[in-house]
Amino acid sequence: MNKSKKFTGLIVSVATPHTVIVAVGKVLRHPLYKKAVRSTKRFAVHNESLTLAVGDRVTIAQTRPMSRTKHYKVVKKVS
Repeated sequence: MNKSKKFTGLIVSVATPHTVIVAVGKVLRHPLYKKAVRSTKRFAVHNESLTLAVGDRVTIAQTRPMSRTKHYKVVKKVS
């Protein structure tokens, strides 16, 4: 059983070869005011297939470090 972290996000950049930037958003409730607060984190993700485009929704999983910033890889494209 694989216990790596998995996220689903939106591709926002495909400027470099074998790397895509994926924005993963989450909504948290403020503990005192109970307002929904959105936050977004951008991950540099390894991409072998090179068939992804900006706007695609993908699932990413944690993997061994591939470079200084890349610690995730694309698992699958979610339509």
